[in-house]
Amino acid sequence: MSELWRPAAEWELQSMIAKLARDKRAIEVVGHGALRNAGRSAKADVVLTTSGLKGITLYEPTELVMSARSGTPLYEIEAVLAARGQMLAFEPVDLGPTTGAPGGALSIGGVFATNFSGSRRIIAGSARDNLLGVRAINGRAELFKSGGRVMKNVTGIDVARGLTGSWGTLAVMTEVTFKVAPMPQTMQTLAFGGLPDDLAVEALNIAMSTPLEVSGAVHLPRNCAARLRTPKLKGIDQPLTLLRLETFAGAIEQRKEKLKAALKVYGTPVELDSEESFSLWSEFRSLSVMPFSTDTALWRISTLPTKAADIVFAIQKFMPAVAFYDWGGSMVWLEVPAAADAGAADVRRAVAVRGGHATLIRAEPEVRGNVDVFEPLKPEIERLTRGIKSAFDPSGLFNRGRMYANL
Repeated sequence: MSELWRPAAEWELQSMIAKLARDKRAIEVVGHGALRNAGRSAKADVVLTTSGLKGITLYEPTELVMSARSGTPLYEIEAVLAARGQMLAFEPVDLGPTTGAPGGALSIGGVFATNFSGSRRIIAGSARDNLLGVRAINGRAELFKSGGRVMKNVTGIDVARGLTGSWGTLAVMTEVTFKVAPMPQTMQTLAFGGLPDDLAVEALNIAMSTPLEVSGAVHLPRNCAARLRTPKLKGIDQPLTLLRLETFAGAIEQRKEKLKAALKVYGTPVELDSEESFSLWSEFRSLSVMPFSTDTALWRISTLPTKAADIVFAIQKFMPAVAFYDWGGSMVWLEVPAAADAGAADVRRAVAVRGGHATLIRAEPEVRGNVDVFEPLKPEIERLTRGIKSAFDPSGLFNRGRMYANL
């Protein structure tokens, strides 16, 4: 069993990494454990947790900026923001509940390490787009800083954004600085029932092409819709296509009516008020419509919206698959039966033909260890990736094998 090291301060973390680097000991970098069951398992001698690096170090509500140590739980940050009527606009997704890890254990460092963003990404950008700066320690035990409190202070390579989505394979983040946003004054949701996947994605993209600033565009097949807990939608035995509007109270009704008019050929929607909408979209952040199960594997597919339904249909020819479409169809959470390769051959073939990339999020550890969890790298991209890894972590200490078996 790997040793557990838990630094309580940045200098202590730096000292630990220096010792481990001298001894050439592989390190698994974790926060509070929310993401340990996602992706590949890292090969490590030591588990280094950032859970002791907690606390908000800067918050300026009028400037819409916050800094926090990387181990700060996400729920603590969101509670502080909510008290001032603010939020993280990109709606971070907590993979814990759907991978068998504890819910609510996601750290702010984990948010940016994985770059998983929720439904509001279509209007607010991804986690990477909201990151302003970072403090981190590389594989040489060197402390470095990139970015800052504003967007226009970066020249050359934006290292902070480069670390986002690297799953802790390049450096250990100790502090992140990011944008925050005002909460919308009100929100409403339109829920259209009975649309097949292809027509639903078509409707979502028509809605997104309007100037009405749709902030959420999701389609759920019947299987997923049946898992919703929102009372007004609970028990609806049909697919649901959901569109969210957020704006000032005085403008919401007019926008809603215009959106209904633009989509009148798709039927008459069920309307959810602000409280009902908040409850509904919170469910998507924990992926509760695709709950944890050892009988299924979970994929995350990114593609063009026009190709999303085709990819799902192609996969369904070979296995029963349930798809939850987000971002207007450009991101698909796909649940397939558990198998020796988690359906990787069929999933990757369908994606390769139509364009996009697929990531295996949930499967048994031995399955994740034997298949490509992340999209296989093309030779030229692999060379670039190896060069970046070597620059940050020349001895390959951090999260060895976490993203790719040979990296």
